[in-house]
Amino acid sequence: MTIEFDSTCPKGCLLIGDKVIEKASGGVYTHINPATGLAQAEIPLAGASETEDAVAAASAAFKLWRQMPGRERGVLLARLADLIKENASEFQRLAVLEGGTPFSIAASGAGIAEEWTRYYAGWADKIDGQVVSSFPSDEFIYTLPEPYGVIGIVITWNGPLISLGMKVIPALAAGNTVVVKPAEQTPFVAALFGQLALQAGIPPGVINILPGAVESAQTLIAHPDVQKVSFTGGPVTARKILHQCAELLKPSVMELGGNSANIVVAYADLDVAAQHAAMMSVGLLSGQGCELPTRLLVQDSVYDEMVEKVVAIAKSLPIGDPRDPNTFIGPVINEEACDRILAMVERAKLAGAGRLVLGGERLGGDLAKGFFVSPTIFADVDPQSEIAQQEVFGPVLVIQKFSTEEEVIEIANSTQYGLGGYIQTNDLKRAHRVAAAMTTGSVHINGSRNIPAHAPFGGLGLSGFGKEGGRPGLDEFIRLKTVSLAQ
Repeated sequence: MTIEFDSTCPKGCLLIGDKVIEKASGGVYTHINPATGLAQAEIPLAGASETEDAVAAASAAFKLWRQMPGRERGVLLARLADLIKENASEFQRLAVLEGGTPFSIAASGAGIAEEWTRYYAGWADKIDGQVVSSFPSDEFIYTLPEPYGVIGIVITWNGPLISLGMKVIPALAAGNTVVVKPAEQTPFVAALFGQLALQAGIPPGVINILPGAVESAQTLIAHPDVQKVSFTGGPVTARKILHQCAELLKPSVMELGGNSANIVVAYADLDVAAQHAAMMSVGLLSGQGCELPTRLLVQDSVYDEMVEKVVAIAKSLPIGDPRDPNTFIGPVINEEACDRILAMVERAKLAGAGRLVLGGERLGGDLAKGFFVSPTIFADVDPQSEIAQQEVFGPVLVIQKFSTEEEVIEIANSTQYGLGGYIQTNDLKRAHRVAAAMTTGSVHINGSRNIPAHAPFGGLGLSGFGKEGGRPGLDEFIRLKTVSLAQ
């Protein structure tokens, strides 16, 4: 069955203040549907002039927004959460169109964004400083929490609505305004998000949406009125942004890639562990997620059994038209991603990095025009090989064998990434011990969920720095002023 819904795409994808911009100086991006390989929209791209206008709008709005009582900001953010919920089906439709996200998976984006919006709406009137004087003292000292001002937000194409909830909402709750550069591959969800913010009563200019060319991003990051940058994406782009930030001594938050280890010990529930391993690596988002468990580390006594189970489950996951509610695996984002993933697979085969036990090719037939890569699994993988060390960002899982706890910790920590880690075990004492030894920002035990709004999220090493989620995610958008009074 294929869901029949309106396949039209929005025309205006830039939002500056309360104006929807249909023509811009950065040129036009031809948007390709990942499932069909066909052009479906012409996207106007912001250039330097539109970026200047957006920063000016955000700067003007900041004067009003920062003075608004926190309880009022919280009410407006709660209204936005209501509208995200009311428009969940439209967000779902747009996610299928712009990113090829399967219909069944796309439904979760609005729910997660709503959760983050409601969570930080509750923080808006609870931002306080503290008295830091000691007694006795001849000075009275306290801190004032203040917003930065205009925040430049650059997000990537996978899960854009979730990224908006994780970045924009805490920035607004803290009293900042934002200029958002969504990826040109996924501009439709961001455009709707910005329009709903206006509908919720958030003043024009508080949120500005600018899909744009490279010139636009450079202008945004370098602008003297942009006080901080929050970026989600890969290390290559991050280095370019950080170079600009370093020149200006501008602070930033970097949520980058990952190559997470998923540890399965001999006494785990293997059926549950295998289901989790297959669906969360080659299945969910076609492997295009920064914290997905892409390295499966299995204890030797259950290794062969586990490989067999994971391969069988991966084979059974429905792949195809993302409009079909039964589809679990859709296309990757574009032709370039397809070629890059398959090139990594081919290099792994030529280098003898492991034993290819499933997939490894681009799908043909009815799916030939889209960007579909078959679920791919390598077993007996060398932990130091490229396919094990580098983030693939596609439906590829590598499986490695270990014997002892010390060995598995060494393998898990052997990459330069440090975003997430996973442990499947019935021995919780050991689980906590191994979790403490993993060099990662997060560890998930026995299927605990990713990115809840109330918990800090962020990585180490090539996975970036800074936090999103919880109170630490709010603190990223607050700077403290110390006030002292002589007595």
